[in-house]
Amino acid sequence: MQVKETLNEGLKRGYAITVTAAELDAKVIEKLKEAQPDVEMKGFRKGKVPMAMMRKQFGPRVLGEAMQEAIDGAMQEHMEKSGDRPATQPEMKMTNPDWKEGDDVAVDVSYERLPDVPEVDFKAIKLDRMKVEADEESVKEALDNLAASPQAVTFEEKKGAAKDGDQVVFDFVGKVDGEAFEGGTAEDYPLVLGSNSFIPGFEDGLLKVKAGDEKDVTVTFPAEYQAEHLAGKEAVFSCKIKEVRGAKTPTMDDELAKKFGAEDLEALKSQISERLEAEYAGASRAITKRALLDALDKAVSFDLPTTLVEAEANQIAHQLWHEENPDVQGHDHPEINPTDEHNTLAQRRVKLGLLLADIGQKAEVKVTDSEMTQAIMNQARQYPGQERQFFEFVQQNAQFRQQLQAPMFEDKVVDHILEAATVTEKTVSKDDLQKAVEKLEEE
Repeated sequence: MQVKETLNEGLKRGYAITVTAAELDAKVIEKLKEAQPDVEMKGFRKGKVPMAMMRKQFGPRVLGEAMQEAIDGAMQEHMEKSGDRPATQPEMKMTNPDWKEGDDVAVDVSYERLPDVPEVDFKAIKLDRMKVEADEESVKEALDNLAASPQAVTFEEKKGAAKDGDQVVFDFVGKVDGEAFEGGTAEDYPLVLGSNSFIPGFEDGLLKVKAGDEKDVTVTFPAEYQAEHLAGKEAVFSCKIKEVRGAKTPTMDDELAKKFGAEDLEALKSQISERLEAEYAGASRAITKRALLDALDKAVSFDLPTTLVEAEANQIAHQLWHEENPDVQGHDHPEINPTDEHNTLAQRRVKLGLLLADIGQKAEVKVTDSEMTQAIMNQARQYPGQERQFFEFVQQNAQFRQQLQAPMFEDKVVDHILEAATVTEKTVSKDDLQKAVEKLEEE
């Protein structure tokens, strides 16, 4: 077997592989001998079929397998000797398409190798990490929001017309084409106006009603309404208003705090402070991570595989096009060509992806089985009642598991770098953090 280099430019590599007819024939015989003990054929005992008969019966099929194994073996041996790691699946092309049995096999192989990634001095990376403490004003704002939530708000009878946010208690009968329909009748029904719990337009029709009023509200069921016999139909609801109630926001105290799972008001304040500071820490980490990635981007430079950059640029352009055209769900759309901006972003992503992968490999960063299990369980919670089907999907879909694992691996590598980098904690206000987050989202 011969392997001759035909291309060596940057990261691009090309090789001409020749498997001689004799080598291929030896491989065929080897495979036939392996199978011979289990072969049965009429007129011969099991394992005693002559090699000539074996070649005639199974030779053509084994020949293709032997050819592929020989080429794969040559490539594997080459990769082990050269240390190359292809950026994508190598392209293989047979250069003698008129090949017939007894000829040598000639194949051209081309690929781009992954680059050698330079070392980074993590200690030389200097970053600020924003720290925000939950102040009394923020805690009070959160407490007020809880007190005004549906879980806490109560309603009491009021005089005058109903407005948005009030609760209306009424009887109603709904009719389509003059006929009452199943599920369209109720008594003493309490409805909070503005809650959007009824058909669109219904709650607006009850604005300004008073206790004792009778009013017909005309609405049209949505075209995609779950009850097909009502979908798209116009309905008239005859309503008798029994009571109008105004919302009453309670004072946050120990008793109300217990409704939210706390022992008392002070315990609830502590929980809110911890939650707020956890949110601030998450936002701060995102800002610090971006600053770290910017620093890494500037710190290193190396050749990038054009195949990876082009694929990433196409994906970016495709994703952004669909975001700008949300009505187009499939791929039946004009050709989307990446812009210079897409290419620049793709180069950054590919470079940082290769760099973080290299750092993680050298540091032996791993995503553990328990971490993966936890991530899968978190995802499964989004599909209540279908958890088993989701787990089966994940088990059978290696690509989806990789999509779950990739960001977890990246975050662990980032943490590894931050531990060695020079990070200065800087206490700032909530507003300063918010401005930094908004700037991050704009970029």
